[in-house]
Amino acid sequence: MEQRTVGRSGLRVSRMGLATHTWGSHTDAEDAAGQLVAFVEAGGTLVDTSPAYAGGAAQRILAELLGDLVSRDELVLSGCAGTAPWGFPPAGVPVPAQVTVDTSRRALLRQLDRTLLELGTDHLDIWNVAVWDPRTPLEEVASTLEQAVRSGRVRYAGVRGFGAWQLASLAAVAPVTAAQTPYSLLARGAEADVVPAARFHGVGVIASAPLAGGILTGKYRDGVPADSRGADEATAAEIRSGLDERATRVVDALVTAADGLGTSPLAVALAWIRDRPGIASMIVGARDIGQLTGVLAAETLELPRAIAAALDDVSARAAD
Repeated sequence: MEQRTVGRSGLRVSRMGLATHTWGSHTDAEDAAGQLVAFVEAGGTLVDTSPAYAGGAAQRILAELLGDLVSRDELVLSGCAGTAPWGFPPAGVPVPAQVTVDTSRRALLRQLDRTLLELGTDHLDIWNVAVWDPRTPLEEVASTLEQAVRSGRVRYAGVRGFGAWQLASLAAVAPVTAAQTPYSLLARGAEADVVPAARFHGVGVIASAPLAGGILTGKYRDGVPADSRGADEATAAEIRSGLDERATRVVDALVTAADGLGTSPLAVALAWIRDRPGIASMIVGARDIGQLTGVLAAETLELPRAIAAALDDVSARAAD
């Protein structure tokens, strides 16, 4: 798997990252182990985790796999903090009302220490501020990131789900290296603001939700599969709200492109995001090893420029 530099830093990550948000809920420990091994064997390095995923189960599963199954040194571990006590969602998902946002120095460093203890490691390669907190002074967040980096517990600092002005404000006063933001054929707002802001400040962009919750795989063309996120009570409303006429046009274009290339709509959608300007990596999750195999197939897909341009056009017109 190709390794890319993140922004204007020396950090190199695989251009596809492994999400762990289903581990412990829809993915058991055995299948999580299979995913991690397959990902590393394919040359992947970037693994994204959080103490919030599956109520903390995902991080505990990952902790069991580090060292015994995969060497910690083979991975670029990305974690985050910023809510109290542990409840923040994946990047791109709105923060629920019951979650307490807290990016004070006390809260951030406490969560960092607990994460390191649970993972059994002395550092995170990327440590993200999970959400913008209007109650904490920007200077306090910036100095906390600097402190974490200077201490060696964090190699590089990042943010998740920040708007362009929020990213620019923090990056102007803090050592921000990476920015995770929702970006897909159905979510292209980042092109107009976050990506340019990141480029100006030398920050690398890591795309989250590149398959729009699975919509871009084409699985919802003929209804909602019983084992999909669209059928899951916790995520059904989010998925179903995206199943509109625009999504239908984009998915139809993906299916046509995939048929012509002899591959899957999933692989085409990921290859399109992977090749967008300014993208250092993308975070992709899978419920089982079968899904991950399909995801990894995108790594070897070379998307012809004409097809990429056609998808670009359909996606842009569908948004009008």
